[in-house]
Amino acid sequence: MSSNLVKGTAILTVGLFLSKALGLLYLIPLYAIVGEENIPLYQYAYVPYNIALAIAISGAPLAISKYVSKYNELGDYATGRKLLKSGMLVMAITGLVSFFTLYLLAEPIAKLVHSSDDQTFSVDDIAGVIRWVSYALLAVPLMSIVRGFLQGYQKFEPTSVSQLVEQIVRIIVVLVGAFIVVNVLDGSPKTAVNFAVFAAFIGALAGLVVLFKYWKSYKPELDHLLANSPPASDVSFKEMYTEVFAYILPFVLVGVINPLYQFVDMITFNQAMSSIGFAEVTETYLGMLNLLTHKFVMIPVMVATGFSMALIPVITSYYVKKDPIGITRSLDQTFQIMLYLTVPMVIGIIILSDELYQTLYSKSTVGSEILASYAPVAILFGLYTVTAAILQGIDRHKWIIFTSLLGLFFKLVLNIPLIKMFETNGAILATSIGYTIAVGINLAIITKVLHYRSQMVFRRLILIGILNAIMFLVVTFTLKGLTAISPVDGKMQSILYIFICATVGAAIYGYLSLKTGLAQKLFGERLTRFTKKLGF
Repeated sequence: MSSNLVKGTAILTVGLFLSKALGLLYLIPLYAIVGEENIPLYQYAYVPYNIALAIAISGAPLAISKYVSKYNELGDYATGRKLLKSGMLVMAITGLVSFFTLYLLAEPIAKLVHSSDDQTFSVDDIAGVIRWVSYALLAVPLMSIVRGFLQGYQKFEPTSVSQLVEQIVRIIVVLVGAFIVVNVLDGSPKTAVNFAVFAAFIGALAGLVVLFKYWKSYKPELDHLLANSPPASDVSFKEMYTEVFAYILPFVLVGVINPLYQFVDMITFNQAMSSIGFAEVTETYLGMLNLLTHKFVMIPVMVATGFSMALIPVITSYYVKKDPIGITRSLDQTFQIMLYLTVPMVIGIIILSDELYQTLYSKSTVGSEILASYAPVAILFGLYTVTAAILQGIDRHKWIIFTSLLGLFFKLVLNIPLIKMFETNGAILATSIGYTIAVGINLAIITKVLHYRSQMVFRRLILIGILNAIMFLVVTFTLKGLTAISPVDGKMQSILYIFICATVGAAIYGYLSLKTGLAQKLFGERLTRFTKKLGF
């Protein structure tokens, strides 16, 4: 794997991890401020917002990075700059259209969600919170094109830092605003939730400021490359955007597919649960599924997301140069490291689901059961993200569209009958089936097109599975021993047990990885030199 891919992955993954971690942790005080009964209103805003956001911008950074990387590899820096200048106007218009669309569709979406008068929230409540979050769409798209342009130059730090700053500012505004509304102004929790979702707009403005500062620092270097570049290729704006939009559609689907699965839950879950007699609790359970536990599940996925964002320009570069060895080496390393890091996190969430849910929210048998059932789906989320990124890098965009829509179709068809059979677990099962179909076909296409065969990767994945099985047994018995001595009673004890079990799990997994030489093989010479000093 190239050093650029390792460095880019590390930067993006660290930034994404911190962003996802903050996105999870801020729910603790927000949950305390507005209460469990009002938290579902928050997710009603963010599911349609994430869909609109993905349509507006998710394809742009990766598609633009792919386009810019392609022409940079040919020594043509002028064409990428030409795209940047015109793209700022295009993304501004896209953001404006997305804002008006979501704002005007707020009430129809709310009517889809509201299936029973026994539900906690009215149509007006749901429509109002969707309208408040829609303002963020005015600012966010402008960030996407700058991030994509810089990623095309293998500069990943601006994306990572701007995402982190955007998240920090948003969280501060969410918590301070919600606290003032409820505790100072004696406003209702519903009003606090409206203010909390509007904070996405303020966070986006902060992210724009960060990107502007990075642009100023990189501009001399980029101008030097531009000055020594031949004139821009004879590519018309029509040809340029035809190519870019051909990239964007599959990228949009990759970005929007997870929110679309959540949207299917949002418009079908209440109806299905009400039909089997759970109308009074359906919104609470939906909030647990689509917001409270979903935040946990997406933390392991950030490893795959970091890889996919760094992988696409690298794979594109190898593909343009017709370097199959470089592609194979990158794929080998990507699959191994992603699963090496993702699987133990998923196992940890499953084992510690009771303690994690109680620590962040409150003691809830239903909530912790949903978390434990949902956690393994993170592996499918990660594999989908990475395999789609590979198909994007080798210009197999039509297959991404086909597999994404096919998986979503199965989710839509199976969701209501499975929910009626298995309640909340039915929605999780329908999601698992949809993603399994998409990932399976993606892997088949990658294997066929790239003639990708790797016995070494297969053997390494078996070893990773064995190490995780050992870790699972050790951590499970550690937790059972702790609860046998003293059952969990309160958040502080939950935190202590999480810390002890996580430390034991990390120590066992790390020791076995070093002892077998797996970690050294995955992470390269620097780790090997360090571990030799430790006697491994």
